[in-house]
Amino acid sequence: QVQLVESGGGLVQAGGSLRLSCAASGPIFSINAMGWYRQAPGKKRELVATITSGGSTNYADSVKGRFTISRDGAKNTLYLQMNSLKPEDPAVYYCNADLFDRRLVEYDYWGQGTQVTVSS
Repeated sequence: QVQLVESGGGLVQAGGSLRLSCAASGPIFSINAMGWYRQAPGKKRELVATITSGGSTNYADSVKGRFTISRDGAKNTLYLQMNSLKPEDPAVYYCNADLFDRRLVEYDYWGQGTQVTVSS
């Protein structure tokens, strides 16, 4: 069973930093694009940042210059370095992966989410 497990969320003061991690495990053949999404209470889930297998990145305008997405292919792990956190950043952050399992079937997986809270 393929799993995505996020970690690194928590409470931080405005202006502070957090680093989220997402570890993919299970019968994985290869991982294509990965990404971070977030959902605040009463709002739709929105894209934060994505990264392709080749390392190309894409960011939401609201986080450009503050957040950095990266991945370690050898560890099947995705990261999100979040700096200069703002009061509008709190949400549950979800990891997403588009991958082929060992049967070469392509799936889109989500993690369970990790809470990020920013105090002013």
